[in-house]
Amino acid sequence: MFKHLICQAWNKQTCSSNFGNSAVLFLKRGFHDGQILSSSRSFFGVEDFLDDDNSRPYTYKKEKRPKNPPKHVSFKSRMIAYMEPFTLDVFISKRFVSASVTHQVTCKQVAVAGTNSKDIKAVLKSRSDIPACLSVGRFLAERVKEADVYACSYTPRERDRFEGKIRAVVQSLIDNGIDVKVYVD
Repeated sequence: MFKHLICQAWNKQTCSSNFGNSAVLFLKRGFHDGQILSSSRSFFGVEDFLDDDNSRPYTYKKEKRPKNPPKHVSFKSRMIAYMEPFTLDVFISKRFVSASVTHQVTCKQVAVAGTNSKDIKAVLKSRSDIPACLSVGRFLAERVKEADVYACSYTPRERDRFEGKIRAVVQSLIDNGIDVKVYVD
């Protein structure tokens, strides 16, 4: 009897039956009856399997958009790499000093000098004091002149101050005939 009522309820929209004092009401709500569910979510619990911009499946993370859009880059900041193509890079650690001149556009090193090289290492007593910095600047100036570069620019790193050993390297380059423009913020 119960099986018969369920089959009727499945085939009809509604079906009611009286069993003694209680009334049973069956509503037909099939899984595949083509009706739109009241919620906006699909069967799997994901809205249409796509993000807000409908470009990627839901499993990929959305890319974070910056709060501030990129600002306009000035003409000078875009052209500085072409107008002053060579940059000086100085690295000073507790044990050694090294400096290099690099072409900004091609990212190739024109000349390199450091206290770890064999020709400088044998002459120096200490590899990290101010006389070592002066000799690194002198050797770098010679190598840069061989590459036909007579001007470069130097911008200290954020943590570096333009004094002491760094200033000794730059001053040695200037004394040996290389025009160095120093940009200190």
